[in-house]
Amino acid sequence: MKQVVISGSGCFTPNEVVTNEELVASYNQYVDLHNEEFKAEIEAGERVALEYSSCEFIEKASGIKSRHVMYKEGILDTAVMQPVFARRGEDEHPEMVEMAIIAAKEAMTQAGKTAADIDLIICAASNMQRPYPALSIELQQALGAAGYAFDMNVACSSATFAISNAVNAIRGGTARVVLIVNPEFASPQVNYTSRDSHFIFGDVCTATIIEAEETASSDSAYRILGMRLKTEFSNNIRCDVSYVDHCYPEQDPEAPFFKQQGRKVFKELLPIVADVILAEMDACQVAPEQLKRLWLHQANINMNLFAAKKILGREPEEGEAPLVLDSYANTASAGSIIAFHQHKTGIASGEKAILCSFGAGYSVGCLVLEKC
Repeated sequence: MKQVVISGSGCFTPNEVVTNEELVASYNQYVDLHNEEFKAEIEAGERVALEYSSCEFIEKASGIKSRHVMYKEGILDTAVMQPVFARRGEDEHPEMVEMAIIAAKEAMTQAGKTAADIDLIICAASNMQRPYPALSIELQQALGAAGYAFDMNVACSSATFAISNAVNAIRGGTARVVLIVNPEFASPQVNYTSRDSHFIFGDVCTATIIEAEETASSDSAYRILGMRLKTEFSNNIRCDVSYVDHCYPEQDPEAPFFKQQGRKVFKELLPIVADVILAEMDACQVAPEQLKRLWLHQANINMNLFAAKKILGREPEEGEAPLVLDSYANTASAGSIIAFHQHKTGIASGEKAILCSFGAGYSVGCLVLEKC
């Protein structure tokens, strides 16, 4: 069977940053205004008063300290509480394509590839700015690549599922070099008036180049030894915005926003994650003590530490399961790829690692990697 590698990676990080301190100050001001406006109803027991948020609460619950966003304007304004930006015209790249171009070029440079080498582009992300024409096809045109392109969505597992699709395309002969981009423009999905979720997401875009090992020239390539994907339906993580929303007699004000039942997700999803990773390690005959690095989905520090301990059979040592969510927050499908991109050095040829994402669906995508 043809050996396939990840030969390059890239990452676009927006310049604007929102800290926990800024978010908390804005949210707590909003709470005061809300509770004052509905004071009579709250005192009558007809409405529940909103509670303050705090930096301590956010960091304990998630490990997040700050996040990058494409547009900061409006997020901290208590009269707005969402990012504000102009709609781009049909002759302009949407934000997700703009982000992807930058990340893609870095990944191509690292892999020693040009647009002429690429014959498949997959845009894999938790949300798309439009259903069609595919963002990947617009990116294809912007880069000057040939072949074909498509968009796909498996929520927070989109990146690893896309890599698996790329491997199968290369082995099946329908592509030679695949560019995968994960433009996560997630900040508009955040309900900044919700204490439970106002801190969760940030914006970023990652990219990877997937190709046959025989054509790879990069000195930072990782061989894909094994892949395992699993999905299991759950309502515990949802985003219900839809093209049919305008047809409903009554609009749901919560529909555009991310919603989750965090405790249920932790309890139900993590055992699935551990089972998938351990099963694929067993299939590849890779023992826990052989693992040099765990690049895990960056949603919540407690979930990552739990998963790492389950896989290794002990507490992870510093650097074994690197975290980036403290400064990036939850970046959906891009999180594990950021961790890979920023922490893939210091591994010798032949050493093993795990790249794994997990999230809504439920969905889990696990790759067993080996440094070339």
